[in-house]
Amino acid sequence: MQPPLPATGTAKLLEVLAPFVPDEFINRLLPGNHRQGCPHYFGAAQLWRVHLLAVLSPAHSFNALVRLLPEQADWRRFALLDHRRRTPDVRMLSEFRATTGVAGLRRINEQLVRRLLRFVPIGGQTVAIIDATDLPASTADKKKMDAPGRPN
Repeated sequence: MQPPLPATGTAKLLEVLAPFVPDEFINRLLPGNHRQGCPHYFGAAQLWRVHLLAVLSPAHSFNALVRLLPEQADWRRFALLDHRRRTPDVRMLSEFRATTGVAGLRRINEQLVRRLLRFVPIGGQTVAIIDATDLPASTADKKKMDAPGRPN
């Protein structure tokens, strides 16, 4: 029987998952944005790995992640960031998401899942993950009403 994965948020989990990240695929898919006058410090794979840290680390917001990243050597190692003081900021992450788009992020995730599934034993325990990308947001105008115009 295969041992369970290490706990979320641990350096050991990042170490185990790092080889599964399809860096070459990501860099081919998103060759980079070299705007004139704008230094290009980070590759697409590095920025995607930083995004992945938002779900693999205790910092569940990009603001917290960016604030903590300089002090977390294991996170920087996972994201292939070799300089403590040179880490992406929230604007860079936002631009990366906007440039990549939903279709690009899905292609990367599909590639990651393909790699991970190769190591799942046949007949083993399975886990389902819901893709909530297309679900409507839970907003006040979608809540049940007691009387017209008044939420219960």
